[in-house]
Amino acid sequence: MKPEFAPGISDEMTIATTPDMGITHLGPGVPSMYSTPSMIQLIEGTCVRLISRYVEAGEQSVGFHVDVKHLAPTQIGKTVTSKVVLREVNGRRCTFDVAVHSEDGVKIGEGMHERAIINIDRFAKANA
Repeated sequence: MKPEFAPGISDEMTIATTPDMGITHLGPGVPSMYSTPSMIQLIEGTCVRLISRYVEAGEQSVGFHVDVKHLAPTQIGKTVTSKVVLREVNGRRCTFDVAVHSEDGVKIGEGMHERAIINIDRFAKANA
């Protein structure tokens, strides 16, 4: 990791929600809403994008812990923004505070996410 990878760095990512990101199990008469797995995918993607600026060649990260509350619904078609802030680095483990807001400014998710920095070749060989 580059030395600039330190608590306090942050990143944001905004996406438009699409039908494949919505829940469908409530039935055909209910508008589709942004799903929790899609929100977690956005959070992880935002963390990966931030970490990618600081890893050395041959390194990347994997997620190993997610603790997120989905606080409010968001209709499919609206944009959502994930903001992640690096809270702590402990060896190869890093902890992020995370929040997601709808385009209306409503906080729809919050929590924390942990990732581990890995050597890609070693990871691939161990899991082959």
